[in-house]
Amino acid sequence: MSTASHAVTDSMTMLRRNLRHAVRYPSMTFAVVGMPVMMLLLFNYVFGDALGTGIAGAPTGGGDYIDYVAPGIILMAATSGSLVTAVGVCVDMTEGIVSRFRTMAISRGSILTGHVVGSAIQTMVSIALVVGVALAIGFRPNANPAEWIAVIGLLALVTLALSWLAAAMGLVSKSVETASNAPMPLQFLPFVGSAIVPPESMPTGVRWFADYQPFTPVIETLRGLLLGTGIGNSGLIALAWCVGLTAVGYLWSRVAYDRIVKR
Repeated sequence: MSTASHAVTDSMTMLRRNLRHAVRYPSMTFAVVGMPVMMLLLFNYVFGDALGTGIAGAPTGGGDYIDYVAPGIILMAATSGSLVTAVGVCVDMTEGIVSRFRTMAISRGSILTGHVVGSAIQTMVSIALVVGVALAIGFRPNANPAEWIAVIGLLALVTLALSWLAAAMGLVSKSVETASNAPMPLQFLPFVGSAIVPPESMPTGVRWFADYQPFTPVIETLRGLLLGTGIGNSGLIALAWCVGLTAVGYLWSRVAYDRIVKR
C-alpha cells in the first residue's frame, strides 16, 4: 500500500473515531446547534418587527424579516461549528492521546484531518437543522435546485475553512477553556456584517469594516442564491476568502502540530 493510501485509510479511521465520539457525547453538538436556533427565534420573534420595518428595501413586518435574517443565521451555524473543532483538538493534545498515537504506525496528518472532516460533517448537519427551523417559522426561499447546490457548496467551503482555523486555535491553546473561547471572534463576526441589518445602516467606520470583512460577501451570496437578490461580485469574493482562510488555517495547523510533536 502506498504512503498516500495509508494516509487516506488512517484519516478515515480518525474520522470514524471523531464521529463516534460526537454520537456518544452529543452535548457539544446540541450546544452548537442551539445557539443559532436561539438567535433565529430571538431576531425573528423579538426584534423582527422593529428591524424589518427599519430596513430600507426589505420586506416590512415582523414575519417577513425572516427572509432577510435567515441567511445570516445559517452562516452563524457554520461559525458555531468551529467550537467543536477547537475543543476536540485541544482535548486530544492535553489528554495525551496524541502521544499514544505517535507510538503507532499511523499517518501524522490523519489526526488533524479526522478532526477537521468530522467537525465539518457535524456542522453541515447542524446547518441543515437550522434551515429546517427557518423554513418552519416562515423562511421562504425561491432557489432552484442548482442554486441550492451552490448554497450547499459555499457553506461546505466556509465550514472547511473555519474548521482548519479552529484546529489551529485548538493546537495553540493551553487548556480546553482557552480553546472554547478562541473561536468566539469568528462566531460574532457576522453581527458586524450584513447578517442582521444592512451595513448601510451602520456608522461609517463600522460600515467600512462590515463591507470588507470576510463574512459579508458570503452572506450576500447566500441571500442572492436563496432569495434572488443581487449578488454582484460577492460570489467571487466569498470564494476567494474561503480559499484564503483554508490555506491560512491549514498551514497554521501543520506548523503548530509539527512544533508540538517534535517536543
